[in-house]
Amino acid sequence: MKKYIIAGLIIIAGILGFNLYVPLFNAPIDAASFSTYDAKIHRDTWGVPHIFGKQDKDTAYGLAYAHAEDDFKTIQETVIAARGKLAFYHGKEGAANDYMVQLLKVWDVVKSSYASQLTEETRDLVEAYANGLNHYAVLHPDEVYRGLFPVSGKDVIAGFVHRMPLMYGLDRVLGKLASDEKPEFSIGKEKIEWGPFEQTLMGSNAVAVSPKRSADGYTRLAINSHQPWTGPVAWYEAHLHSEEGWNMTGGLFPGSPVIFLGHNEHLGWAHTVNRPDLVDVYELDIHPEDENKYFIQGKYETIDIWEAEIEMKLWGPFRWTFKRDIMWSIHGPVFKNPHGTFGVRFSGYGEVRQVEQWYQMNKATNYEEFEFAMSLQALPMFNTVYADKSGNISYVYNALMPFRMSDAYDWKGIVPGNTIQSLWQGYIEYDMLPRVVNPESGFVQNCNSTPYKATLGIVESRMPFLMNNLGIETFQTNRAYRAIETYGADTSITREEFYQYKFDTKYSEKSVMAVNLKKFLSESASDDPHMREALELLRNWDLDTDSTATAMHLAYDAIRPTFDPDKYTYNYATIMDRLEKSIEYYRSVYGKINIKWGEIQRLKRGDIDLPLSGGPDIFRAIYSRKQNGQRKATAGDCFYQIVEWSPEGKLSSQSIHQFGSATSDENSPHYNDQAELFATHQMKPVWMTLEDIKLNLEKSYRPGEE
Repeated sequence: MKKYIIAGLIIIAGILGFNLYVPLFNAPIDAASFSTYDAKIHRDTWGVPHIFGKQDKDTAYGLAYAHAEDDFKTIQETVIAARGKLAFYHGKEGAANDYMVQLLKVWDVVKSSYASQLTEETRDLVEAYANGLNHYAVLHPDEVYRGLFPVSGKDVIAGFVHRMPLMYGLDRVLGKLASDEKPEFSIGKEKIEWGPFEQTLMGSNAVAVSPKRSADGYTRLAINSHQPWTGPVAWYEAHLHSEEGWNMTGGLFPGSPVIFLGHNEHLGWAHTVNRPDLVDVYELDIHPEDENKYFIQGKYETIDIWEAEIEMKLWGPFRWTFKRDIMWSIHGPVFKNPHGTFGVRFSGYGEVRQVEQWYQMNKATNYEEFEFAMSLQALPMFNTVYADKSGNISYVYNALMPFRMSDAYDWKGIVPGNTIQSLWQGYIEYDMLPRVVNPESGFVQNCNSTPYKATLGIVESRMPFLMNNLGIETFQTNRAYRAIETYGADTSITREEFYQYKFDTKYSEKSVMAVNLKKFLSESASDDPHMREALELLRNWDLDTDSTATAMHLAYDAIRPTFDPDKYTYNYATIMDRLEKSIEYYRSVYGKINIKWGEIQRLKRGDIDLPLSGGPDIFRAIYSRKQNGQRKATAGDCFYQIVEWSPEGKLSSQSIHQFGSATSDENSPHYNDQAELFATHQMKPVWMTLEDIKLNLEKSYRPGEE
């Protein structure tokens, strides 16, 4: 009887359009083909993979296999997201992503540009990386998402095309337009929080000092990105080496065949997130008798309309395909809501060379080669701080910024879509971006702050009007203030001081936290003994977020600082209310309010539970969420490196990861073996020569032979 019921359900499902059967592999994978790759994985005593390949493509293949060993699930999730199949595997919560993949024409762009825009070397690289994943999948079928494999180089490129606009907040804009609310973006102040992360203070630090500013004539670079600690944009450390001149170590995200930030033997760089205005929203002038026509350049044009098909998991094996319209105008994607019809234009549409640019940056051997790679402008954003063994340092406000003809519009708001005056005229050329090269001060920094204070002297820009309509930051973050108050105030920085400043845990007197706390305390008075105790703790606080600080938790709850002083609204009543609630909360949990910050803010990973210094917008950046009376750290300082070259050009570096190299393997000793070093402001050596690696070796193997 049971088999007849199942057969009946299958027939009914077919009639209703439900999909049931999903094969493990969509096409056969020839395991023998992987033998053509010549790569070896050396795991050091921290579990960090050093991939040595004969050719670059061999190294990329080995990287994919090694990373899959440590975090195969997340890598697969990036492929699923880029294919627009999240709803297929996870249900309705993935439908918005899947619609966006089709709305932004991710796969149309990849298929039309893969062969024409990417060099043969880059295509070989991404195909080899895909084959490394395929090899791992064949050998570990119990870990595979059914129907996902094999993957190809196009999947790798699609991951970058899909992810990059999310880094500058396109998804937030689209979400606003897709709702029934009146779309408001920037009228005086930003009304949406840019970026894909919940923490509004997420950022990064980057500092370089040349021999002019170091006590020993060394060149030093701090590579200190702040990211979520888990998920698709969490850092993974690797070292890539080939006999074709690739010798790069640093951090990358799941699904990447290249290093995003780090160093080779010649040079290194750090990225920090910048927030230029790379998205414009246009209100379309719709024909009075045809809602699918809009007026532009003197005539009415027809909105292009087609259907997106999204497969969604319902329950068990049942999946259903639903359809939604996609609309495009000359500006880009179109949204209709009760308040009008809007088109969206975003930077970098049609670009597929992100991997290619980072690949060239990985293999650069001097400043000129690095600048050539940067000039490709395939990366639509990211401040970039650079240093090399010759003592050169530089900073560039890298961004693919639209050339907007008019300053008459509020470009962060909604602009008219019926005039040529609001159309972009290409992008700002790379050599016109704000930059600093070998400043007299011997010091550059960026901490998600204005590019025009990246050093102690003048920052070059060939276009003085850049700040008017491009959204370039004009503010200093606390971290930028502290970089200038530490590195920038010391004209003879020793190695010890360079490290000490990296672990700075203080708020500047100029910070949003300090300025608004001081104002609040000047107005505060209370007869309540608990409030008086709290106010006394805050008055005696030295703005340090060390784990021993006893007022940080109260200041954190009450002030809630932002990056930008202009976007912080001081309100005495609001701050007092927050402080009262904080006092009540900590008294109920701890029975007191005089509590060390490290008792509250914790690093938790497996069986490890450690106190942490730092906090939001601190150079030692830690972002956390309340959990069982404490705050569990979830983002901020994570993988970072400090690199130095001697006056003779000899390289040495150290790195640390907040957890360890086994980013999702709970059974590995490297799941959390770096956590204690991280929590106590220590680092581990980076080994780059085969001799050093073998002296600190855990195991060596070829992919599939481990």
